[in-house]
Amino acid sequence: MTTETDVLNALRKVQEPELHKDLVTLNMIRDLSVQGSAVSFTLMLTTPASPLKDKMKEEAEHAVRQLPDVKTVEIKLSAEVKQDSRLGDSKTLPAGIKNILAVASGKGGVGKSTTAVNLAVSLQRAGAKVGLLDADIYGPNVPMMMGITEKERPNVDAEQHLIPLEGHGVKVMSIGFLVEPGKAVIWRGPMLHGIIKQFLTSVVWGNLDYLIVDLPPGTGDAPLSLVQSVPLSGAVIVTTPQQVAQSDVRRSIAMFNEVRVPILGIIENMAGLDCPQCHHHIDLFPGHGGEGLSKEFNVPLLGRIPFDPAVGEGGDTGIPISIGRPDSAQAKAFHATAEWVAARISVLQAGADRPLIEIG
Repeated sequence: MTTETDVLNALRKVQEPELHKDLVTLNMIRDLSVQGSAVSFTLMLTTPASPLKDKMKEEAEHAVRQLPDVKTVEIKLSAEVKQDSRLGDSKTLPAGIKNILAVASGKGGVGKSTTAVNLAVSLQRAGAKVGLLDADIYGPNVPMMMGITEKERPNVDAEQHLIPLEGHGVKVMSIGFLVEPGKAVIWRGPMLHGIIKQFLTSVVWGNLDYLIVDLPPGTGDAPLSLVQSVPLSGAVIVTTPQQVAQSDVRRSIAMFNEVRVPILGIIENMAGLDCPQCHHHIDLFPGHGGEGLSKEFNVPLLGRIPFDPAVGEGGDTGIPISIGRPDSAQAKAFHATAEWVAARISVLQAGADRPLIEIG
């Protein structure tokens, strides 16, 4: 009869595709049970948004079914997101935050906030616990994009800590909740540093797998304040195919390299348009900026998001396209990109020395 040892030995032949170690060595096999010819266990992923979870499940089931006495295999999928060890050692940050991810761009107008919002809701839909911090102090657009009116105000707890508002299952904090609607925020560097630090340390974020920080464009005070306040698990850089956008992205990448923040990868937004009439793909801008930058800096191209006016409409109505039109090409691209972002964080946390598998 098949034993638990037999099953584990079979699963030692199945590798986690990104970490390049077998499932047993990585302690990904939990609650193993062998009842006669029936085998069941939980496959514990490093993120609920794993882009290769179906592949791993299929290979694990195939490996176990090769055992002569096995007739049925039941595999449940679950996930444990590993905490950035530097966050675990922090004495100022809330204990429940596992990873902090910055979404940045070299220039405005490339869809950085739209990308941050859709990454957040895509990770949440995949089963992750997600927070979204709007650190674009001078242009706080996240509340509108998340369907939260600026008239809403966060409550405070007994210790005078801010309780974030919530939109589409994502915890959200923004300066837009604390100032009068339409009022300009005219602050210099020290005040900017103070509010970003307060949003990180004095907000009741609770348990989060990922805290996504939407940074203002450029390489000014806000990105530097963030880096000085907390250890970032990594940064995602948003660009468009335009040459002028690529030029500014280089400066942004150089800044993060200078302060030793890992670049998780590049996302190319507005990557062409699929004509609804002729159904041909139209390149709105010459070149493929994301692909070129990926090769130039040896970082992954995490995704290419096709242009569609519905993406902007989703931001205006407070229903991100990843939720409002989940079957659209743009929503699918955002969802796939979010999976690769989560996978990239898992690889870095595990200290893997190989790059991610290339995406299509």
